[in-house]
Amino acid sequence: MLAETICSAVSAAGLGIAAITAYRRRFLSAARIAAYSLLPLGLVLTGAVEWAVGTAFSLTAWVGFGLIGVAWLLFLTTRAVERRRGGSRKERKAAAAAARHEAAEPAASRPSLGRSAPAADPAAPARPKAARTDDDFSDIEAILKKHGI
Repeated sequence: MLAETICSAVSAAGLGIAAITAYRRRFLSAARIAAYSLLPLGLVLTGAVEWAVGTAFSLTAWVGFGLIGVAWLLFLTTRAVERRRGGSRKERKAAAAAARHEAAEPAASRPSLGRSAPAADPAAPARPKAARTDDDFSDIEAILKKHGI
């Protein structure tokens, strides 16, 4: 009963403010204020205020709100963990399959750039010294590619 009285008083005050605003010839603002001030009275007449007051003092309702909060926190936590792991579920499955494939085939048995090594040709001229430094960098490139950099 107290909530209904308060809502009625708020509506009456809002309508008074709307009347003063209309007197100042600001009709659009006055209509908007009147609309907002009629909302509490409409809530009282529909019974929504009585339901809200009954819910606010109900232990069962508070337990329900607590469970909704826990569910919301679990949802946010799982989303944060998913983002931290990176990508969607399909991307994680592909990464796991690649890791299993990597474990089955040791990296030392593969060439450093993933290409097959050319057959050694005894007639081929020796590589210049600059090409050998490129091989050093190709090992580094292979390591960086392996780690996704």
